[in-house]
Amino acid sequence: MKNKFELEYTLNSSPKILFPRLSTPGGLSEWFADDINIQGNIFTFRWEGTEEQAEMVSKKENQCIRFKWVDDEIENTYFEFKINQDELTGDVALVITDFADDDEKESTIELWNSQIADLKRTLGL
Repeated sequence: MKNKFELEYTLNSSPKILFPRLSTPGGLSEWFADDINIQGNIFTFRWEGTEEQAEMVSKKENQCIRFKWVDDEIENTYFEFKINQDELTGDVALVITDFADDDEKESTIELWNSQIADLKRTLGL
């Protein structure tokens, strides 16, 4: 059984600059996958010889985007990028929601940490 978890990363970037890197093939290919193609709402992600497809199930411009892996037969699992901006300080946080089996959670978190480090580099942070 996969369990939901959330990770939060503070990014010194505006939502208008960050969101295209979370929601477009060009932006995602800078840090998330080696190559990305899109057909309708289906994103095909490629990494070193492997390929996975995810359906974009919801999108709110400059706020949130949610994907569901096409091959994942478990109901109500997804991965989501949500941008939170503090109204007082203007600080921007990227909240990632994902699901993993208990024995895979730690390695999944390490993978996200590595991916976000790549994202920060593309943003010049």
